[in-house]
Amino acid sequence: MNYRNDIRNIAIIAHVDHGKTTLVDALLKQSHVFRDNQETVDCIMDSNTLEREKGITILAKNTAIMYKGIKINIIDTPGHADFSGEVERVINMADGALLLIDSVEGPMPQTKFVLREAFKKKLKIIVVINKIDRQNARIAEVLKLTQDLFLELATDAEQLDFPVLYASGREGVVIMEPGMEGKDVSPLFDTILEKIPPPQIEEGPFQMLVSNLDYDTHKGKISIGRIWRGKVSPHDMVVCLSADGKQTRYEIAEVFTHLGLKRLESQGVEAGDIVAVTGIKEVTIGDTLASPDKLEALPRIEIGEP
Repeated sequence: MNYRNDIRNIAIIAHVDHGKTTLVDALLKQSHVFRDNQETVDCIMDSNTLEREKGITILAKNTAIMYKGIKINIIDTPGHADFSGEVERVINMADGALLLIDSVEGPMPQTKFVLREAFKKKLKIIVVINKIDRQNARIAEVLKLTQDLFLELATDAEQLDFPVLYASGREGVVIMEPGMEGKDVSPLFDTILEKIPPPQIEEGPFQMLVSNLDYDTHKGKISIGRIWRGKVSPHDMVVCLSADGKQTRYEIAEVFTHLGLKRLESQGVEAGDIVAVTGIKEVTIGDTLASPDKLEALPRIEIGEP
């Protein structure tokens, strides 16, 4: 099995209002994915109007940043158990997760649900205790509650060994220990590179699991997912393998990767990365897109009851 050391795929797990959006804003701004003169709004990830009003993340979205020459794909997870199907799909694309916990409220029931799913997938977890600048922050107590949660949910001893960082998303700082002077979010970037394993690459022709769908009035359906094997380029012929065993041939129209909040058109994307492709007219989440040379379906995502 080979690894792709130039990529990390990480999901963010957080309860509503625990500061996920603000922290991601800081990560995006400090990784300089925006031009200096580019106007940026706060709550960048919450692009859906309902989300901006309510301040909650319903739709799992993708963004990516470059740090020390490594691309970090950040995969957003909904903070509600009600969106369990979406949580399972999203986690499927990641190799690790940031677990964001409010320094006052501590772990919440929804966080517990998503963490359990992450453990099932054997994701490497980094804990970030956020909002440490709050006057009523109870950092030591929240850390203890988090450790108790890990003890309750962990499926093997290795999962009990997790890094903990402390953050103020609003101030754009992350520190390794409470009381330290913070400058920026680089300790979090460095921990991601050190602790989150790079994606494993399988040899062979193209294979991708469709984990999310988007729609564009000009491009039609956009299939989003992680490439598990091979590579994909515009005009490649692929076969969509659906749940009922149907096999439909399509020509890939366009291929996109993510950087910042933008989709960038690409001439070819290889295994390990998260990609968006157009040209697949009839596709549902859980379908596999595969090379006609090797028609193997990936395990479908079992979507649990909300």
